[in-house]
Amino acid sequence: MSQFSVLNVGFGNIVMVSKIVGIIHSDSASAKRIRNEAKSHNNLVDATQGKKTRSIIITDSNHLILSNLRVEALTRRIESRDNSIAEEEEEKD
Repeated sequence: MSQFSVLNVGFGNIVMVSKIVGIIHSDSASAKRIRNEAKSHNNLVDATQGKKTRSIIITDSNHLILSNLRVEALTRRIESRDNSIAEEEEEKD
């Protein structure tokens, strides 16, 4: 049986690592533009549970997934294959 690599993007929400095209910071003007475009095309998935959006995950199906975790935290999780949540990743807003 094959094992699929998944990424916990916060609050128990997961994404298949093989489907990720990129992860970008959410505060740039271009990120806001593609976020609005995805929302108008119903390709936006909000996994922030009402928290501040810190990163946007772009998938190969042109869906955008909003995460409250920083790009660096998501990158560490992918590289280490560790989806446990470190305390410094869970910032209080």
